[in-house]
Amino acid sequence: MRIEDYALIGDCHSAALVGRDGSIDWLCWPRFDSPACFAALLGGPKHGRWRIAPAYVKLCTRRAYRGDSLILETEFETAEGAVSVVDFMPIRSTQCDLVRLVIGRRGRVAMDMELVLRFDYGSSMPWVTKLPEGNGVRAIAGPDLAALRTTVPVEGEGFTTVARFEVGEGEIVPFDLAHQPSHLGVPKAIDPMRALAETELYWAKWGERCTVRGEWGAAVRRSLITLKALTYGPTGGIVAAPTTSLPERLGGVRNWDYRFCWLRDATLTLLALMDGGYYDEAGCWREWLVRAVAGSPEQMQIMYGIAGERRMPEWEIEWLPGYEGSRPVRVGNAAASQLQLDTYGEVMDVLYQACKGGLAGSEAAWGMQRALVGHLERVWQMPDEGIWEVRGGRRLFTYSKVMAWVAVDRAIKMVEHFGSPGPLEHWRELRARIHDDVCRRGFDAKRNSFVQYYGSQELDASLLLIPITGFLPPEDARVLGTVEAIRRELTVEGFVMRYRTREYIDGLPPGEGVFLACSFWLADNLALQGRHEEARELFEKLLALRNDVGLLAEEYDPAAKRLLGNYPQAFSHVALITTAMNLGSRTKPVEQRAEQKAA
Repeated sequence: MRIEDYALIGDCHSAALVGRDGSIDWLCWPRFDSPACFAALLGGPKHGRWRIAPAYVKLCTRRAYRGDSLILETEFETAEGAVSVVDFMPIRSTQCDLVRLVIGRRGRVAMDMELVLRFDYGSSMPWVTKLPEGNGVRAIAGPDLAALRTTVPVEGEGFTTVARFEVGEGEIVPFDLAHQPSHLGVPKAIDPMRALAETELYWAKWGERCTVRGEWGAAVRRSLITLKALTYGPTGGIVAAPTTSLPERLGGVRNWDYRFCWLRDATLTLLALMDGGYYDEAGCWREWLVRAVAGSPEQMQIMYGIAGERRMPEWEIEWLPGYEGSRPVRVGNAAASQLQLDTYGEVMDVLYQACKGGLAGSEAAWGMQRALVGHLERVWQMPDEGIWEVRGGRRLFTYSKVMAWVAVDRAIKMVEHFGSPGPLEHWRELRARIHDDVCRRGFDAKRNSFVQYYGSQELDASLLLIPITGFLPPEDARVLGTVEAIRRELTVEGFVMRYRTREYIDGLPPGEGVFLACSFWLADNLALQGRHEEARELFEKLLALRNDVGLLAEEYDPAAKRLLGNYPQAFSHVALITTAMNLGSRTKPVEQRAEQKAA
């Protein structure tokens, strides 16, 4: 199926993607980056799939989340009647459960269930035996054990567990697929109906904390729920996406593992959570970041694991053909070892915004921040791989230098606004030196635009963040020229590409979709310039790209009219929240970050 044909469910430890046809084709156990997962999305049904749907029906009639929750209800209409499949993951205590309830709505419907369970990215076929206490099976492979419990008989057919049953109006047939480490034995049985009630109550209480209302309130709340679903509850880390290797170009090689936490998302994520009323989650995200980057400043990475892990070696899964033939399928991300100077600015900005927003700071965090600025002073003039993690060699990326300025600027503001101790005059001189360097070497007067890297003629959508970070005001002629150049040369049907992909820049064959976060940034710039109708028009176009349950991937193909890249993508949803608030809320993240009023 298309990427947008999937919906997300999760329990703030793990996640699953549910297709329109009643199949679950991607399921991570027991945490986002665990190899104990289905892999059908990347390799076909033999690599793991769980499907429950009416016999002879391929796609649902309608599906939706129940209110502001992660409880998904998929409705099927047949000639014999109607049935709903309700999917959810209870917020866990010790084990992971995925519950599916088949509810008869009208008439009497014949149903099929098919479970193809494979661990370790589809490579490990488990040993499956029947549960002694009733209908169901247990499956063991090395460290993993899963148990399926239901009230209908199940059988084994060709290394597949199947069930054929009927459901009448008012009847409910439950299925519970639970996982835990194999040495702990079979997971405990749960009451599916009680679990549903508890899960509904959890999301209802969580939703009550949301402070967002207004014209785009529903879209913002769905994006906030998605961010919550992408949060690893025990640590507060937020993954970029729950998937790996969904392609940025169908059939291409731009396929990356996004089940990690990126620092580049940090500030906008923090503001989205705080402005949405979720200070607890914002505080946990800030504390995760402080723990993750703690240590020697020169060892700071651009991304970490969900508990702050630093090693994520990249390797390829040779036995999987990839989504629609997009190979290689990758696990881990080699970009973790890259130098990206913009991350120093992100860390300093997020900690400053946290203090400004009312989250208490700490002496330990400030000591780390001073050390980061001290290290950055020694390295800010070096070339790096830049925000987009290019693999074509280091360059003097303009945006990296802008964010070096941001790092020093936020250190100065910590001294000025909160009384933190630091060499104020020395930092002011350093800030001015970086600013002058960027304006002198990163701006091309002939093009009337800032450029991707010093001395180049290339454009880059990251330059849209120049006014948003406060580096220059939005009415500055150089900013206006940059925005217009990007609109003229980097847009397709109004949507923004990151840059013109060229092998000499990023070391990969060219071609990818438009980048949704960058497209939201363009709308933010239009709003900053007072062009509110144009900003609203672009924002509405972006909202229309969401699938039927309000989810966005990383990119979009305007020609094929399809979502691309890992899914759902936190960066896209954070950008959606930010732009919605910039256009329709008194609290405007762009004003919070740039500390200047929009036009």
